[in-house]
Amino acid sequence: MLREVLIGEAMHALGIPTTRALAVVATGEQVFREQVLPGAVLTRVAASHIRVGTFQFFAARDEHDHVRRLAEYAIARHYPALVGEPGRFLALLDAVVRRQASLVAQWMNVGFIHGVMNTDNMTLSGETIDYGPCAFLEAYDPDTVFSSIDHDGRYAFGRQPPIARWNLARFAECLVPLIDDEPQRAVEQANEVLGRFPALHRARLLQGQRARLGLRIANPADDADDAALADDWLALLHREGADFTLGWRHLADAAEGRDDALRALFADPQAPQSWLARWRARCERDDAQAGNAATAAASDATAAPAAATLNASSRTRAETMRLASPRIIPRHHRVEAALDAASAQADLAPFSRLLDALRRPFDDDPSLDEFAQPAPRELTASYRTFCGT
Repeated sequence: MLREVLIGEAMHALGIPTTRALAVVATGEQVFREQVLPGAVLTRVAASHIRVGTFQFFAARDEHDHVRRLAEYAIARHYPALVGEPGRFLALLDAVVRRQASLVAQWMNVGFIHGVMNTDNMTLSGETIDYGPCAFLEAYDPDTVFSSIDHDGRYAFGRQPPIARWNLARFAECLVPLIDDEPQRAVEQANEVLGRFPALHRARLLQGQRARLGLRIANPADDADDAALADDWLALLHREGADFTLGWRHLADAAEGRDDALRALFADPQAPQSWLARWRARCERDDAQAGNAATAAASDATAAPAAATLNASSRTRAETMRLASPRIIPRHHRVEAALDAASAQADLAPFSRLLDALRRPFDDDPSLDEFAQPAPRELTASYRTFCGT
């Protein structure tokens, strides 16, 4: 339960939609796992606790009136603009698809692995829920799995977008009787909406990657090249076993011409050389595009006086990159140390210190340096997380 507090507050500080922990209360009972642990219960707060699994419960029992009532309630609570509208149930599906495409893209951009993306852990509100077997990437590998129950990698880091789409398909199945009286027509309409997920997810992912790359002009003509630049960066991190979080963070230093910290992350310090040259050329082109936009704005007497912002210096680029790439995440060894102290010694001081650090993920305060350091590789290689129940 204390893990739920740490990870949930970290996600909130990162600006990612999330449920949050209101309170953790010790029960005085023992929980039997790999070892005996003190039991506790969590009070979680959310925009609502309606999930895809909530709809499946009624749909599986053929209680279609209950599915309709639940859908009307979800619309009123989360998508009030759709209330009473014709076609609102298909529009509900579309709205949830869009929120989930955005949410999972945000997960991918910070290296978050949910660990158990079943349909009962996908909310209609688009908030992250259930921080049991979850963790953040250390060395980048899209096949990373930390959940003790995920033996086949179903919920591996790189599998999260397709699993999200699979969950959404299950939601669509529940809504078929509401979408259209003719089942085949309803299925076709639902599939059309579901088919938008990959493009929506990729667009949101690229938006976040551009921010982390320090690119300010989002020109659709550059989408393919920018996506390739980001993909190649991730491939480089993977090939060299570099830390995902610090790789992105130290890229901001490289924007100011300081490459040492970045290169130190790679087994071969020369490995990023050619990619960095491509990236810097793209930044120069971005600056030129920004300059053209500034010139056009300056020639328009009605333009807002924001043109100077577009002519950002390398320092400004680096500063904006640091606002998109966190320095501090819930590192495995820090989380486990805090939980062990709380469980074994009833000492909440390490937990409180870590919680304070996680609430300041973008802060360069030297007092937080210890929380920015990667976990030992031997720990990461064998790290496993567990469900909260």
